[in-house]
Amino acid sequence: MTMDLISRRGILGAFAATSVAAAPVMANAFGFLRGAGDMRRVRMYSGRTGESLDTVYWVDGKYIREALNEINIFMRDWRTGEVIGIDPRTIDVAAASARLLQTNEPYMMLSGYRSPRTNAMLRRNSSGVAKNSLHMTGKAADLRMKSRSVGQMYQAAVACRAGGVGRYSRSNFVHMDCGPVRSWGS
Repeated sequence: MTMDLISRRGILGAFAATSVAAAPVMANAFGFLRGAGDMRRVRMYSGRTGESLDTVYWVDGKYIREALNEINIFMRDWRTGEVIGIDPRTIDVAAASARLLQTNEPYMMLSGYRSPRTNAMLRRNSSGVAKNSLHMTGKAADLRMKSRSVGQMYQAAVACRAGGVGRYSRSNFVHMDCGPVRSWGS
């Protein structure tokens, strides 16, 4: 199944409304990524490090180890330089969401892996940081896009039904993870 089976106008209309009702329309969104062809690609940049990432990380049903290593380094804890293996399912959620948004724009990554020390520091300075954050296990990313609203990104990620999705409108980002399916935020 490909995105061609759903009209561009239909998807854009659903995102324009940015209501919870849009999610059932795309209940099988994650299936679009799994059945959409022979490769998966992710595009991101980091305003914190100035680095960019544009890589095909999955081809013909298999993850590409070299590409995953590149993703691990890119999504490192920029405060400490520590690198951990990022769960590829986290990248799948981001890639599937971008595909639903029908954009080639790279995500701006605000946070990927966080060391326990970094997470503790952030918790001291903000009430919105979980003590056992999935960022500390390489299973989460905080992302934004210039051309898409937080509501649009949130709806696309929720439609994937592949993990947790948090909407942080005041801070202009969406949290995506590969943990249990759940959603929160305003």
